[in-house]
Amino acid sequence: MIRVAAIGDVHMAHDARGTLHEAFARLPEVADVLLLAGDLTRRGTEAELEVLLEELGGVPVPQVAVLGNHDFESDRSDTLVKLLEHAGVDVLEGTAAVVPVDGETLGIAGTKGFGGGFAGACGSDFGEPEMKAFVRHTRALADALGRALRSLDTDARIALTHYAPVKDTLSGERPEIAPFLGSYLLGEAIDGAGADLAVHGHAHNGVEKGVTPGGVPVRNVALPVIKAAYALYCLRS
Repeated sequence: MIRVAAIGDVHMAHDARGTLHEAFARLPEVADVLLLAGDLTRRGTEAELEVLLEELGGVPVPQVAVLGNHDFESDRSDTLVKLLEHAGVDVLEGTAAVVPVDGETLGIAGTKGFGGGFAGACGSDFGEPEMKAFVRHTRALADALGRALRSLDTDARIALTHYAPVKDTLSGERPEIAPFLGSYLLGEAIDGAGADLAVHGHAHNGVEKGVTPGGVPVRNVALPVIKAAYALYCLRS
């Protein structure tokens, strides 16, 4: 059994200092790995990220993250990645990480992802250059996620994104904004490569549980959805 803790959309800043530290300190008792599903900050500044790193400080559990849209707001994403990695957090973007757990291995493939919409109501790679660029960006990130998943030869595999790979977990969000919350291309990449679990954030008014067309369980771990410092999932390898 591999125990996974996951949280997204913590939107850390100075006024949130101390809100997660106690729960994170208990992680070694309940989880083998912590997944951070993006939107680690409010406006993508180093000062905000330092607050999160203080909350995580000293927790001896492997930590794997992707960035979210908020983390790009101040055009400091490269610096944020360096700070995270210096603190021991493995940041993924079209890449994968392997975590050993009691003689077994957990593979995590990640990308921020992007929007575009879902079957029957999605953008297409056609028309104006701006629309083509929008859809091609999503497709490139989804393709990289699929390659990262396929590269993993592990006992269990997780797809970690910020944007949603399925529409299921958007229930409760306004339908008009679904194209800005995720893309079916991410779900196709997950189904094409195979995974035991897909984890995302971003959809604050969505629901926790969904499933890809191919049957992979999907979990929306945005803090406003799970209303806890993290959700816990168990994978049988």
